[in-house]
Amino acid sequence: MDTIGVGTFLLLVITSIFMYLTWNQMYRKRNLPPGPTPLPLIGNLLHIKLGEMAGSLMKLWDQYGPVYTLYLGMRPVVFICGYQAVKEALVDHSEEFGGRGRLPSIDKFTQGYGLGFANGERWKQMRHFSFKVLKDFGLGKKTTELKIQEEAENLVNELKKNNGLPVDPSKLIMDAVSSIFCFIIFGNQFDYKDERYSKIFSFAEEAFSCMSTTWGQMEDTFPELMKYIPGPHKKISDVSEELVECIQKRVEINQATLDPTCPRDYIDCFLIKMEQEKQNPYTEFTTRNLLLSIHSLLLGATDTVGTTLRHALLILLTYPEIQAKIHKEIDQVIGRNRFPLVSDRSQMPYTEAVINEVQRFADISPLNAARAVTKDTQFRGYTISKGTDVNALLCTVHRDPSQFSTPYKFNPNHFLDESGGFKKNDAMMAFSAGKRRCPGEGLALIELFVFFTYILQNFTLTSEKKFTDDEIAPKLTGFVNHPIPFQLSFIAR
Repeated sequence: MDTIGVGTFLLLVITSIFMYLTWNQMYRKRNLPPGPTPLPLIGNLLHIKLGEMAGSLMKLWDQYGPVYTLYLGMRPVVFICGYQAVKEALVDHSEEFGGRGRLPSIDKFTQGYGLGFANGERWKQMRHFSFKVLKDFGLGKKTTELKIQEEAENLVNELKKNNGLPVDPSKLIMDAVSSIFCFIIFGNQFDYKDERYSKIFSFAEEAFSCMSTTWGQMEDTFPELMKYIPGPHKKISDVSEELVECIQKRVEINQATLDPTCPRDYIDCFLIKMEQEKQNPYTEFTTRNLLLSIHSLLLGATDTVGTTLRHALLILLTYPEIQAKIHKEIDQVIGRNRFPLVSDRSQMPYTEAVINEVQRFADISPLNAARAVTKDTQFRGYTISKGTDVNALLCTVHRDPSQFSTPYKFNPNHFLDESGGFKKNDAMMAFSAGKRRCPGEGLALIELFVFFTYILQNFTLTSEKKFTDDEIAPKLTGFVNHPIPFQLSFIAR
């Protein structure tokens, strides 16, 4: 190596060492929670294994404890792990930890509008309004329960057509639960074969799928780097734009047929509120917020109930003794000749425990959506500056050995008391916790109970393949845990 080459090499080494030491000193002075020392520019990129983000973060929990810091590029992000720390942040200090953190893969499209990705006064108004409407239509209307029963019956009738032959029920399940969501948001104007209905959910599924890929995760983790790298993450904004165009067409139909005295759905309620506030120059009830609120609700509803049901079916194939106990309870409480009702839940503690354990074990959203602290916050002796992103990892709550006796094993006893009654456990946070808790939780729980119970009332689930505990365990690879592909036979009872 010539003299110039040696000199250049030494300069790079000295510069790198200087940057590292300077970064390390600045990092320690900020009183952030502990964590691996970041490298200049790339931060802690090397501590996250591609395609295994949740697993990588859980290993750091073991190493650094319940609160630690990672640098995602130049940006510090605080991770909170385990039930006690997550509860302390999201519930006990819900105001401070109530901001929405950055999600670059979708933020560039939403730009802070709508329900899911807004902050401040806009988010408070969208949240209050959406909670009320979803509660009124999801829990407060008999027509909604009848709609759930109708879709559950349609699903069972479709499954009967297979005459006990092996089938993958994924699409049938997703169509059924999606139809209920459309009923609440868009009114009773869709059916399975409606092309407009199919387009809306195909765009929502594609956008959510792109966000959930390794590419999408990398964009949310290292946006400065990923903006220069081609990949499927580049499609998220385009697909979201097409989705919003479809929503806009539905809004125009509602506007042309609106009766303010008789709102039919979420859109009608929002349009009525827009009219009431049209003289308010600071109103948040605008067309943009309407479109982006529905957009975020669609993304949130695309996978949740359907994926949980698919996990449940796979688990029951693996544990036939659990399936037999559910059959027994259904026969005792409901029988074979009437439809399951929401009111039956309180009389079916074992079924309720199994559904809760499916949600805990399957861990549909292991990473939770990013939060941000709304002001400078002291937390467990550390200082978290206003605006800092915080990730409260639900996978660490659902795998916390202090709350669940067998955290990595499916065990309905986690939700049963000594006498066999249902035992609520606050560490089951499938819908998150605190001020950013999922607004569709109540509706989702009704759907899960009715669909799950009606399927088991009508069928015994079997499969020629014997599934292992490893096969049914969630893979904790990213934002959403999907079960492995599988087929099963629905044998009429």
